[in-house]
Amino acid sequence: MDFRLSEEQEMMKKMAHDFAVNEIAPYAGEWDKNHYYPEEVIKKMQELGFMSLACPEEYGGVGLDHVAQNIVAEEICWGDAGVGTTMVASALLSTDPILVAANDEQKKWWFGRQNEGVLGAFCLTEPSAGSDAASLSTRCQKVGDEYIINGVKQFITNGGICGQYTLLATLDKSMGYKGMCAFMIDRDTPGISVGKVEDKLGIRTSNTTEVIFEDVRVPAKNLLGKEGQGWYVVMKTLDISRASIAAMATGVAQRALDESLEYSKLRTQFGKPISSFQAIQFKLADMAMHIEASRLLYLEASSLQDMGVPRFSKAASLAKAFAGDTAMMCTIEAVQVFGGYGYTKEYPVEKLMRDAKIFQIYEGTGEVQRMVIAGDLLRG
Repeated sequence: MDFRLSEEQEMMKKMAHDFAVNEIAPYAGEWDKNHYYPEEVIKKMQELGFMSLACPEEYGGVGLDHVAQNIVAEEICWGDAGVGTTMVASALLSTDPILVAANDEQKKWWFGRQNEGVLGAFCLTEPSAGSDAASLSTRCQKVGDEYIINGVKQFITNGGICGQYTLLATLDKSMGYKGMCAFMIDRDTPGISVGKVEDKLGIRTSNTTEVIFEDVRVPAKNLLGKEGQGWYVVMKTLDISRASIAAMATGVAQRALDESLEYSKLRTQFGKPISSFQAIQFKLADMAMHIEASRLLYLEASSLQDMGVPRFSKAASLAKAFAGDTAMMCTIEAVQVFGGYGYTKEYPVEKLMRDAKIFQIYEGTGEVQRMVIAGDLLRG
């Protein structure tokens, strides 16, 4: 088994890390403080191809494999998890339904706009439907050659700054998940408005909003797949995206370790660097073990996707759950290594800890991932 990255993957890793070091990390603290969305940085990322990571070559993209896509996600989140969230939500999460179910004309429309700098958003979560995604209240009704959509989506990354949405709605509630439809929607369609902008604990550089759909008329040609296939499209999308979330969490955890290593060598107590104390060394070692395991888990899930393995839900959930917990553990330990200074905004570790929590929540909570894993185990 060869664990080495390809030349292209190594190139993308270095490009993304250098960008994170020079263009993101030095400014992320100030952005976080002001709840600032760094549009100028996103535009630079577009120029480098980071905002269209999944776009196939035939539609104007670079055609990166899933391993390379997620390596980039890790490195960008090393710089700032909010910027990474903006990128992944547009380049990967909102785009995955297109790759899963769109026809050629739909792909041309979506990727053509994406390559011009139009951001995307994935509209799934609702005020009363989080982990229980099957209980959606957003409705679509077929009228002639259009679908009329009504509902409210909540906690939508890029909801207020994007130009195109992918969305799940219910056509026939009596059929449960078999009565759902997936769509791609132009943000400029009449009836779409942005509601509450969330004031978040972490990932404060990303835009998270309500998106309201009131009698929104969507052409039937914007239906992804067939009627009743929406649930499949979204579940497949989440399987794909969970490896990306694991990569992002790994980036935050790695940053926490890097900051802790540097600080522990410089900070002295009792006449010696605190890195010489076994209590600190064990924290650093535990962080390193969990980070390496997280990275291998997301790389395995990504590799399975690249190999075309039809069923990789368990691998994706293993990666997402473990990496989310790792990010939280490593950032808490980083604050502990820094001591009182870690609790202040003078150093970045308190921000890393706030950012890390989201990885145990979005794209399926850690508890949901454990349900997926246990279900797979029990089925044999």
